[in-house]
Amino acid sequence: MHTELSRPQEIRAALKTLDVEIGGLHELKAALTGSDLGDNFVKTVKLFAANKGRVIVTGMGKSGHIARKIAATFSSTGTAAFYLHPGEASHGDLGAISSDDVVFAITWSGKTPELSDIVTFCGLNRVPLVVATSNRDAMAGDAADICLCLPQVREACPNELAPTTSTTVQMALGDALAVALIETRGFSPSNFRLFHPGGRLGAQLATLEEIMGTGLALPCVPVHATLREATIEMSRKRYGCTAVVDRDNKLVGAFTDGDLRRAITMSDLDDPIDQHMSPRPVAAEPTMLATEALALMNDNAVSVLFVTEGNKLLGIVHMHDVVRLGTQ
Repeated sequence: MHTELSRPQEIRAALKTLDVEIGGLHELKAALTGSDLGDNFVKTVKLFAANKGRVIVTGMGKSGHIARKIAATFSSTGTAAFYLHPGEASHGDLGAISSDDVVFAITWSGKTPELSDIVTFCGLNRVPLVVATSNRDAMAGDAADICLCLPQVREACPNELAPTTSTTVQMALGDALAVALIETRGFSPSNFRLFHPGGRLGAQLATLEEIMGTGLALPCVPVHATLREATIEMSRKRYGCTAVVDRDNKLVGAFTDGDLRRAITMSDLDDPIDQHMSPRPVAAEPTMLATEALALMNDNAVSVLFVTEGNKLLGIVHMHDVVRLGTQ
């Protein structure tokens, strides 16, 4: 076990950085439970949620990088937003701000000169301005309609100059706003997938109705079918089983490879399938997420899931269909 002094200097520096930044997050948490920042945080969430236009996030330097990330998080979670560079705003891009928008400016010092044109524009055109700063009495904080006054935290930089803890606090505040907006709007996984249709994340948010086998791909026999007919149907399809349905197309059972192995040595191929099927097979609603379906299959030790609605058979999903989603 390493003692503090026996650790490499690089690890000591890393741990010190984390300790200082975690301390900054604790200070932010404490400030949010206080009346001022907490009250203004609530006002900001309500303003953003009721806003008919977009949340235009702006900031300069390191705060600008944080502002870009916050705007991206807002956009991906149902709050229309984009990042506006203060320099570009001063050279024509102020025209991107409409009367329906809200401006969210991030500036640690509150004195960032590049923000002055945006701040002035908001005042002249009655565009609501929210400012996150550690200095409420500086230019930006003083002009804000809502000021999110952040705690004066110590930077992790040994010279206490490079933005480190301060940007961590800004990032956490942005995430807190985004999550509060998600809960306020009732933003669901299906909503989330609308903004993340591609890649692994989009695949995880797919529903069973999007990936299930239907029509000719769906193995299915009526409850009056024979063992022979069920075996032929199962062999034609790729799922290693067949559904058994009644005259109303309601799922009453499943006949699997395992059921066939148990039946073949001692049964007549003309036996009714209901004598050999497994009753009450595992089924799920078509709106179930693929990731939830995979967990359901693992919990029940099955590789196939029938998709039903009101117990009527709609489709079938194999575990491989779900696993393959995450590799595309």
